[in-house]
Amino acid sequence: MTSAGTAELSYGSARGRWVLLATILGSAMASIDATVVGIALPDIGRDFGHASLSTLQWVVTAYTLTLAGLLLFSGALGDAYGRRKIFLIGVAWFAVASVICAAAPDAPVLILARAVQGVGAALLTPGSLAILEASFRQQDRSRAIGAWSGFAGVGTAVGPFLGGWLISAVSWRLIFVINVPVAALTLAVAVRHVPESRDEATAGRLDTAGAVLVTVGLVGLTYGLIEGPASGWGKPLTLVSLILGVALLAAFVARERRAPAPLMPLSMFRSAQFSAANLVTFAVYGALGGAFFLLPIELEQVAGYSPLEAGVALLPVTFIMLVLSARSGALAARIGPRLQMSVGPVVIGLGLLLLTRVSASGNYLTEVLPALLVFGFGLAINVAPLTSTVLAAAPPERAGTASAVNNDVARAAGLIAVAVLPAAAGLGATSYLHPALFSAGFHTAALITAALCVAAGALAAVTIRNPARVPQAAEAQPQALHCGLDAPPQRPAPQTGTGAPRPAG
Repeated sequence: MTSAGTAELSYGSARGRWVLLATILGSAMASIDATVVGIALPDIGRDFGHASLSTLQWVVTAYTLTLAGLLLFSGALGDAYGRRKIFLIGVAWFAVASVICAAAPDAPVLILARAVQGVGAALLTPGSLAILEASFRQQDRSRAIGAWSGFAGVGTAVGPFLGGWLISAVSWRLIFVINVPVAALTLAVAVRHVPESRDEATAGRLDTAGAVLVTVGLVGLTYGLIEGPASGWGKPLTLVSLILGVALLAAFVARERRAPAPLMPLSMFRSAQFSAANLVTFAVYGALGGAFFLLPIELEQVAGYSPLEAGVALLPVTFIMLVLSARSGALAARIGPRLQMSVGPVVIGLGLLLLTRVSASGNYLTEVLPALLVFGFGLAINVAPLTSTVLAAAPPERAGTASAVNNDVARAAGLIAVAVLPAAAGLGATSYLHPALFSAGFHTAALITAALCVAAGALAAVTIRNPARVPQAAEAQPQALHCGLDAPPQRPAPQTGTGAPRPAG
């Protein structure tokens, strides 16, 4: 059965609401887990005998590695073998891995479990929006996607608060345990109500070699970048990892040039607009990923915030995005994306620059909140125009692939930033255990990420071009615009012209 054959559900029907619930629960489970772990890092470090900073980096990057490396391939798996089937496998896989994370006796087991959890996230995340695209009739599709976006955004906003409360009240292990009942409910709803769909045209055309090359290449590169500062850049294992990682990623690019069904069609990068928008994505979300890896540690280890207080402190960013993203998308549809893509990263950079004022006093109203408000406004200005520009620069029949590539670029940027930024800021293995030393490094990191965002704004100003005529239809569905950091790659129907990833809180 092809996806077209199942696109019959209406938004107002009972089954349509059940399908929407299953996709919201599945995607929210993965995105909330990604944001909450940052709040838990100081507690995880203390529980495992004051683990090194590189160990905490691996707790984050192990998950992102397998997620980023397998995301495109998992979307193709769903198209070929059934989107519901791959979604269900991913949800169950994610739940089992979450239990292993919660029970981890030491840091190596937790890191390995996080990598396994990332595989589950990669399997389930492409399915959530693909299921909506395949299940709902065309006239209801954008409304369903808009509802998915809104509820998933609320889930992301609640995540840091809930995670902080669980960590403060009981243990960081509960942030993984809570995934189990959510996964059970998701599986029960999906098995009963979600229709199966697949694309018969993709049968037997999976780029397995490309998936292996990009995943192992990212592992090698990331290992070298994290372990180099800790173990020494001249260590044989570090050098071999870096060389192997670069070689395998180069082989991935070569493979994509000749693969019959490439995961990442390189022909899309012939568009200067597409390439420039993805470069801006890489810079902005690299800065975001690196800064928000270090910020919870700064708030908890330096300013003395509890995990709950740190989680609540970050909520303004998500609320600003929820309120303003659709309006920003509508504005970009009227005036074109260039102005917002040029100004937005600079405003984000200003917010990051204001983080240098965060000190041991940790005054929320004078030090933390102003930076987060400016940062959030910058994201709201930039996100919708950025992702819609990526989609508009690709041929209509490749809108879903363009969204998936942009999503993976954002994840890879965060992955590399978490690996590189601490060393670039002068943070050593035990720096987070010494508040004054860590705070100095955090301020340096804030300056680096701010400069990166300003450079992204300058790049957008000289490379992004407004379309000669902006279609009015773009204004009709601003609610379907998302940013690329923690949402599934959307595979929209060409008629809708919508779809991009959603931002992390």
